[in-house]
Amino acid sequence: MRRRDFLAAAAAATIARPALSQSRDRVLKFIPQADLANPDPIWTTTTVAYNHGFMVWDTPYALDRTYQPKPQMVAGHELSDDRLTWRFTLRDGLLFHDGEPVRAIDLTTSIARWAKRRPLGQLMVSYGAELSAPSDKVFEIRLKKPFPLMLNALADYCFIMPERIARTDAFKQISEYVGSGPFRFLRDEWRPGAGAAYARFERYVPRQEETSLLAGGRVAHFDRIEWMVMPDPASSVSALQTGEADWLESPLPDLLPIIRKNPATRIQLNDKIGAMAMAAINHLHPPFDNPKLLRAVLTAIDQTEFMQAAFNSEPELYRTGVGVFTAGLPMANDEGMGAFKADIPLAKRMVAESGYKGERAVLMAPSDQAVLGAFAPVMAATLERIGINVDHVTTDWGTLVQRRSSQEPVEKGGWSMFCTSYTGLSVMDPSVHLPLRGTGKQAWFGWPTDPEMETLRNNWLEETDLAGQKRVARQIQARALTNVPFIPLGQYYLATAVRANLTGFVEWPTPIFWNVRRQG
Repeated sequence: MRRRDFLAAAAAATIARPALSQSRDRVLKFIPQADLANPDPIWTTTTVAYNHGFMVWDTPYALDRTYQPKPQMVAGHELSDDRLTWRFTLRDGLLFHDGEPVRAIDLTTSIARWAKRRPLGQLMVSYGAELSAPSDKVFEIRLKKPFPLMLNALADYCFIMPERIARTDAFKQISEYVGSGPFRFLRDEWRPGAGAAYARFERYVPRQEETSLLAGGRVAHFDRIEWMVMPDPASSVSALQTGEADWLESPLPDLLPIIRKNPATRIQLNDKIGAMAMAAINHLHPPFDNPKLLRAVLTAIDQTEFMQAAFNSEPELYRTGVGVFTAGLPMANDEGMGAFKADIPLAKRMVAESGYKGERAVLMAPSDQAVLGAFAPVMAATLERIGINVDHVTTDWGTLVQRRSSQEPVEKGGWSMFCTSYTGLSVMDPSVHLPLRGTGKQAWFGWPTDPEMETLRNNWLEETDLAGQKRVARQIQARALTNVPFIPLGQYYLATAVRANLTGFVEWPTPIFWNVRRQG
């Protein structure tokens, strides 16, 4: 019996089992896509940490359904006539979970830490940003030159922490998790590998506005939210079917028909933008410090193979022909896409001509993420077919995340490649696109050095109209598909599975817990 058939049979066997008692109506039980290995959403870039971050922390601004930044923690702002000084006033009622009021210095310190790790923050700093807090309610950002993306930056994953926590080095993990968001993180109940728990912050004051994507009122309808780690796909679907769980973030696509058949559960497609699948590449060490070899790998890539490995039973959940920007958004283009030839014989010849000496390539793969785990065997087979010596290492996602930070060669515990994904909004244009950066050891995991790419990115930032931005975006894609900082593998839309009595979901690519409520 094929594994996917076995999983479907195991999940289907649970449909007739009785649902659990309704005594926990005020508790939401959630099965995340992976373990919350690190709860610091500034230090790490994992989607799981960002999901956790939106529960615990607030941001100065937030995107509305038109993807425009709107005030969230602030009441509003003033901009000087020369567009060099931004003055922000905090809204009333902001409290941290320890009962202390949110002060302007908490924001300036948190923004400074965030700016060291996120592209928009780094960009803001490059415009000469100086932050100050003239009072507890007001903070200012002074610039050397106008920065038109200021509000977009403050609507990024710019999570605000108390000053004492935000003073932690941005390249070190925090050890205290106090925010001002609608849910408190219950640190004592966090069990890496098993789960985490959150409690509604009763003193949280939502904005008195209609919810619009991430903007507007954030209302917590559950007293408690429990994250339950269940790496086995059939077990997680079984938990949803019986009512042991209320929400399954990322069900195995092959099991979606089982969920649809049960009237007590339904498939929810909150993700309207999609996520870009990609192969992250270590550019510091052999074998992939060789652009000629990377171009050979790109020549062998068939995006359809990768997407079908994860979504064969649900073709409407993916698209191929994807370049380095999110398909369907303005910067997406077809420049250089001829590099994806799916031509194994040609790729083998290119490997032979590249100077590759048979060095071992460590391909990391997660055992507890169904989609990313499906991509890795396809990549391993592709690399082997073109003559690359592959060491396919499978671990849980938390271990992979820890190992990817190593800049050591593979002989000392380093890595060569892993398959991952980015939400569409995180790779929509050069201002936010981490994997495109060419700043060496200051870049995202993989650390490519590419001054030409950085010049093109700066050129894009200087463009003032959409036509100019699109023109430079084509140049950026041409460069990326020549120097290969990462490899796009396709784009997919994650279906999530929930109990049928849950409503109020925010249409965001990843789980948002405020406004979700239980009917009846």
